[in-house]
Amino acid sequence: MDSQLGNLLNFLSYLIVTIPILAIGIFVFTLTTPYKEFELIKNGSQTDDPKKMAAAKAAAHDLGGKIIGLAIVLASAVYHAVSLWDLVIWGIVGMVFQVLVFYLFEWITPFKVVSEIPNGNVSVGIFASRLSIAAGLLMAALISY
Repeated sequence: MDSQLGNLLNFLSYLIVTIPILAIGIFVFTLTTPYKEFELIKNGSQTDDPKKMAAAKAAAHDLGGKIIGLAIVLASAVYHAVSLWDLVIWGIVGMVFQVLVFYLFEWITPFKVVSEIPNGNVSVGIFASRLSIAAGLLMAALISY
C-alpha cells in the first residue's frame, strides 16, 4: 500500500510540474510568432471565407505540431529525469528548441512562413507541424542518450 501511495504522489508531482510547462510552452509559442494562432483558429470557424478557414487550419497544424513536439520531449524527460528540476530544465530546453526549429524553418525556406500561415497556406502549416514533431522526437531521443 505504501508503494502505491508513493507511486501516486510521484505521479502527481510530475503531473503538477509537466502540465504548467506544457501550458507555458503554448504561451511561448504564441508569443514568438507574429500572427495570433488562437485568433486565426477562432476566426476560421466563424466564417464562410475560404482564406480565413485555411489560415485557421494552417495555424492549428503549426501550433498543434509544436505542442505535440514539446509533449514528446516532456514525456522523455519524465521518463529519464533524475528529479523534478531535471524535468523543468529539459522542458525549458524543449520549448527553446521548438522555437528555434520554427525560425530555422523560416530562415531556410524560400518563402516566409510567418506570412504563409496567416495567408492560409495549409501545406506550410502541415510541414511546420511535422518539423516540430520530428524535432520533438529527436530531442526526446537525445535526452535519453
